[in-house]
Amino acid sequence: DGVLIIECTKPSGDTTLAHIIRLVGEAQSRRAPSEQWVEKFARWYTPAVMVLALAVLAIPPLFFGGSWHDWFYRSLVLLVIACPCALVISTPVSIVAALTASARNGVLIKGGLYVEVPARLEAIALDKTGTLTEGRPKVVEVVPLSGHDERELLERAAALEAHSTHPLARAILAYARERSVVVRPAEDYQIVQGRGATGRFSGQDYWLGSHRYLEERGQETEEVHQRLEALSAAGRTVVVIGNATHVCGFIALADTVRAGAKQTLMALRHAGVKHIVMLTGDNKGTAESIARETGIDEVHADLLPADKVSAVEALVAKYGRVAMVGDGVNDAPALARATLGIAMGAAGSDAAIETSDIALMSDDLSKLLWLVQHSRRTLTIIRQNIAFSLAIKSIFVVLTFAGISSLWGAIAADTGASLLVIFNGLRLLSNPPHKDVF
Repeated sequence: DGVLIIECTKPSGDTTLAHIIRLVGEAQSRRAPSEQWVEKFARWYTPAVMVLALAVLAIPPLFFGGSWHDWFYRSLVLLVIACPCALVISTPVSIVAALTASARNGVLIKGGLYVEVPARLEAIALDKTGTLTEGRPKVVEVVPLSGHDERELLERAAALEAHSTHPLARAILAYARERSVVVRPAEDYQIVQGRGATGRFSGQDYWLGSHRYLEERGQETEEVHQRLEALSAAGRTVVVIGNATHVCGFIALADTVRAGAKQTLMALRHAGVKHIVMLTGDNKGTAESIARETGIDEVHADLLPADKVSAVEALVAKYGRVAMVGDGVNDAPALARATLGIAMGAAGSDAAIETSDIALMSDDLSKLLWLVQHSRRTLTIIRQNIAFSLAIKSIFVVLTFAGISSLWGAIAADTGASLLVIFNGLRLLSNPPHKDVF
């Protein structure tokens, strides 16, 4: 219907998307803390073993009259058994197996750096819509006011929501079409960030938004306030429609809590997560209703994206290791700020998936518990491998100084230890999907 002039101010390499892709690539190349520890250990361990082998070769014959042949043989045995192959292999094999098992179970972990973090989480913050709930709200009540009827109210709401992709907007549009309402998109449409939207319909300006937006506009009456509070207390999300002079009415929507959400959160507490918080832009009444149904410890409602970041920062300051779970564009900043960002990926926004460290591709909330248990199992196997590798080497070093071990025994022990830690790490591939949260 007109001309759109676009001016490009940056090359493609400087776009936000390109930056996010680079960050994901860097994340995938980052090593897990266990891998970093093994690498640092090997950096000092290998030179130390070389010096020790030279000492074993030279000191006894030079200062104590030992046989050069005997101590040369022992130094070779020491070099073979002290080879850090099993130690160095043990962690990468376990990490790769853990990443593979996660992918098989619909959990995409963006690199080994994030495999170990879930095992140490102290608190989890969750978005409401699309995370704790199905994210598919339905209209349950239409309340016209100020002389308007239901059809008029739906026409105005649909006109304003026609430009939006929010789950509430899709629900209102679907309901309007079911009632055979012709959707005519509003003109001069403008989003009011985190609150609602404005636009022109049939030559008149209208607005649409939350209870909070109604209060900010100063158009709320005592009657409207009481009715909105009653709906919120019943767990309804309310969208208010009005113009410059009065409130035209409001539409109440309800979303369904995800199956097994309460059981999953209970199991996470049993698994050691100390505090579970809900962060939502929805009204307080609806948020508290969902919190009671799911057993959430703390609720923060009526939040803008920046408010969610502040809430996550406060949790990080208090608990240290905090995960943020969300699915929308408005959750992306909080996902980035948390110790671990987890996106509900099946229906989540691209921004949330790209920003997160882990994506739950099946939108199954019980995967959170599986992820924590899988991370702890991975850490256990890594510790087993490191302890076993060091124990075998320590035993054979003692046997070498005692003159009991042989070169063939050292070779067999080194190779056997390497194979055993590999097979132990590969046990993670058999980690089945979590079926029972208890």
